[in-house]
Amino acid sequence: MQIEKFSKKQGEILKFAYSDEGVLICDGAVRSGKTIVMSFAFVLWAMDNFDKTNFAICGKTVSNAERNILRPFQQIEGMPFKMQYKISTRMLTVRCADRENYFYLFGGKDESSQALIQGLTLAGVLFDEVALMPKSFVDQAIARTLSFKNAKLWFNCNPESPNHWFYKEWITDDKKQKKHLHFLMRDNPILGDAEIARAESFFAGVFYQRFILGEWVLSEGLVYDFGEDNIVDEIPANGEYYISIDYGTMNPFSAGLWCVLGDKATRIKEYYYNGREKAVQRTDEDYCDSVEELANGYNIRQVIVDPSAASFIAALRRRGFTIRKANNDVLDGIRRTAVYLKNGNIKIHRSCVDSIAEFGLYRWDDKATADTVIKENDHAMDDIRYFCNTIMKNKVRKESNYTPIFM
Repeated sequence: MQIEKFSKKQGEILKFAYSDEGVLICDGAVRSGKTIVMSFAFVLWAMDNFDKTNFAICGKTVSNAERNILRPFQQIEGMPFKMQYKISTRMLTVRCADRENYFYLFGGKDESSQALIQGLTLAGVLFDEVALMPKSFVDQAIARTLSFKNAKLWFNCNPESPNHWFYKEWITDDKKQKKHLHFLMRDNPILGDAEIARAESFFAGVFYQRFILGEWVLSEGLVYDFGEDNIVDEIPANGEYYISIDYGTMNPFSAGLWCVLGDKATRIKEYYYNGREKAVQRTDEDYCDSVEELANGYNIRQVIVDPSAASFIAALRRRGFTIRKANNDVLDGIRRTAVYLKNGNIKIHRSCVDSIAEFGLYRWDDKATADTVIKENDHAMDDIRYFCNTIMKNKVRKESNYTPIFM
């Protein structure tokens, strides 16, 4: 990797390294070039001003910090530094001439993470993806810098909700002295029109507003932009067949039969049962009978089921089905499903009336402070999400030479 030409916005990051300012915030779109230049400027500042001093590089997890900061930084050509990373201590030692400094990598994934950084004295902290970290961890890391009069704090993130603590306490608080740079993909000089268009195709809805337009917006209204373009009247003649299931006893049980051809999938049939409405609770064996009926006439490669449905999974296996436990991450699954609907990777046959109805009812909880869906009218939505996040993410990646840029 080479850093030969900076955009005007990236140049502002380098100016911060040589200024008297103490706080830099870079937010905005993905792939906008803020992270790599910030990493370079952070280490450059540290090596110019300190010797035998500790610093911290923080990601959501240590693995995130290694992937997003450490490895790209180590691959920059022509660097004037010698670097050695020790995995056992998560410490990067950087040497330049007669100076040597120490950069510890930390993960700030939950409230307990603040204990990891206690006890260190730091001259500066680089927070990568700070909007994904708890406030307690960030506050503790900042507290470790108070012994240094000329310490600097470096924050970067993609936007989240405008109710997010970091947006309220740092970006919009005029009392805090900081340099705030807002990035779009056009601020990255290595991206051309084709690369930007490709990146834009990976997001839809609120995620497009945040990660492409760089806006701090609420997740509100319908989760998916679903309409007539997403519905088909034809059933593919052949393909690979899968069934995705959201298991419920008194809550609705939803199962969809999918035909997959390349990076395209069609939900061709479904089974939906609401035990609460019918006032009759079905057993695992009853549901297995219904799944067998849904699968009748098709060679089912795998049945994708939420891993929490242990007894039902065992019952399906006794019937001879090959089970794939679903990746049930909600927000990643919603992101992928929204993109696959937008790009035509998944279609819903018109006969699947229950899932079509749920698409028109499935909503964000706009009263929540974090991205949360309302847990109503979501059972077909869950089984579709399982399918997209477990099966289709590999099919689309294989067919399109996909490069992941989610977060």
